[in-house]
Amino acid sequence: MAASMACQAAVRGLRAASTKQLLFSRNNQLVRLCPRRWLNLQEYQSKKLMQDSGVTVQRFFVADTASEALEAAKRLKAKEIVLKAQILAGGRGKGLFDSGLKGGVHLTKDPAVVGELAGKMLGFNLTTKQTPKEGVKVKTVMVAEALDISRETYFAILMDRSFNGPVMVGSPQGGVDIEEVAATTPELIFKEVIDIFEGVRDDQALRMAANLGFKGPLERQAADQIKRLYDLFLKVDATQVEVNPLGETPEGQVVCFDAKINFDDNAEFRQKAVFAMDDTAESDPTETEAAKYDLKYIGLDGNIACFVNGAGLAMATCDIIDLHGGKPANFLDLGGGVKENQVYAAFKLLTADPKVEAILVNIFGGIVNCAIIANGITKACRELELKVPLVVRLEGTNVHEAKRILSESGLPITSASDLDDAAKKAVAAIARK
Repeated sequence: MAASMACQAAVRGLRAASTKQLLFSRNNQLVRLCPRRWLNLQEYQSKKLMQDSGVTVQRFFVADTASEALEAAKRLKAKEIVLKAQILAGGRGKGLFDSGLKGGVHLTKDPAVVGELAGKMLGFNLTTKQTPKEGVKVKTVMVAEALDISRETYFAILMDRSFNGPVMVGSPQGGVDIEEVAATTPELIFKEVIDIFEGVRDDQALRMAANLGFKGPLERQAADQIKRLYDLFLKVDATQVEVNPLGETPEGQVVCFDAKINFDDNAEFRQKAVFAMDDTAESDPTETEAAKYDLKYIGLDGNIACFVNGAGLAMATCDIIDLHGGKPANFLDLGGGVKENQVYAAFKLLTADPKVEAILVNIFGGIVNCAIIANGITKACRELELKVPLVVRLEGTNVHEAKRILSESGLPITSASDLDDAAKKAVAAIARK
């Protein structure tokens, strides 16, 4: 029982690391938010990182034009070829192009067909269950060797706080949702705690390979792939490497068919080559701009902009606005070590949104100096010529100096005594317009 609970906890940790999402309630429904824009890599980029670390992946080429795709298909000299549209959203296989082509993933044995299909993908929008309604323009396709899979397993390495380091999680049941496996058959979830100073030992790698169901020569081959994946995990400062499926072929190969890699954003300074691959083309432009100033921004559909420090406080602010009949226009978290230029940048982003009819500032100054916030607010109001009502609630470090700055500014700023008061005043300000 304890072992299975620990395994399920590891899987929950994996999903938390994978999604990095937050929840708050609105109208008795849970709204899921991602608190910052994390590094996004296309499938071929992740495969290239694995390939460079000696991990076995399908042979592949990348193409930007139909003629390049055709040439790539010929160069592969494969029995069967898979063509994949490269976008960050999931559900590509069941997607629809505005060219009329159905599906962003196609199998064929004829290289000429690859060129034709690529011509109906590149430059056209692909709509899936995870894209905006208008879809996402496909600029790149991956042309890969299609391999038969005789058996699928699941394998991941992730940072687990409960063990203060990396943990391997695996299951012989791959190609499906690992949470479902953990819930229905927890005895099929296996884990190995890794000593970060020692690395993955041979006995650990072989034990995990055996637990995944690899037998004979494949057991040693899978163990080797596991060690190479751990080398990649360390090399790129990953917080997670998830392979689903880690499969075996009828020819006796262990292959990483699909992978998801999450990176530690704090390591950007020493992973410049990796972070230079970040694809922001599919990201919200406002979120991308906010990330430049280390602001966590998520656009919502309301008209009251939220300017808050701390993710928990931001969610509470959204909830209380909703409680008083208003709708938050965004989720904006300034974080802890905020500077005056970040306050200015935040106001610039908020006022650029045409939906915003009022701004609510809710700051609890623990690490944050409220006077810095106040100076940033007054500068932004003057230089941006703020034209919407502004309600400010400040509490904490240097709050008296901050309130003095705001009161002596001569600006039309409405002060609030607490969060509930601030939400009421913001909603009322819009009602009076």
